Amino acid sequence: MIFGQDRAQLRQFWLQTFQKMQRNAPLSPLESQIAEVIDMHPEYHQFLSQPETAQEREFLPELGETNPFLHMGLHLGLREQLSTNRPAGLRPLFDKLCQHCGDRHAAEHIAMDCLAECLWKAQRAGTPPQDNDYLACLRRRLNQNA
Repeated sequence: MIFGQDRAQLRQFWLQTFQKMQRNAPLSPLESQIAEVIDMHPEYHQFLSQPETAQEREFLPELGETNPFLHMGLHLGLREQLSTNRPAGLRPLFDKLCQHCGDRHAAEHIAMDCLAECLWKAQRAGTPPQDNDYLACLRRRLNQNA
């Protein structure tokens, strides 16, 4: 189970997938997607290899700390959006961003910044995320990188 509101269950799924990766155990399709994201982030491997610590760790943005689960989860969420081109128009904008960056991972990070900003604004306002704001952010970032 990866979808839901239970932080412990979500983290456990990531940690179990990492453990399976270490053992070269067979992975489900979803675990394979997660494994690909984990592979892209070797800086988190040491953290993920300590499941007890990883499960309970709090991350404080005001101290400049990045939550690895949130970061990698945003990669996964973005990839799901790209696979469905949802919101409509996301895929072509992302493809242009990839061309300008010359690196898909770097382009994902830029798009994830926009996604996170959009989610944060929606949470703060108590409204659903606004697709237009998300796409506008991507267009701005694309123009900055042009």
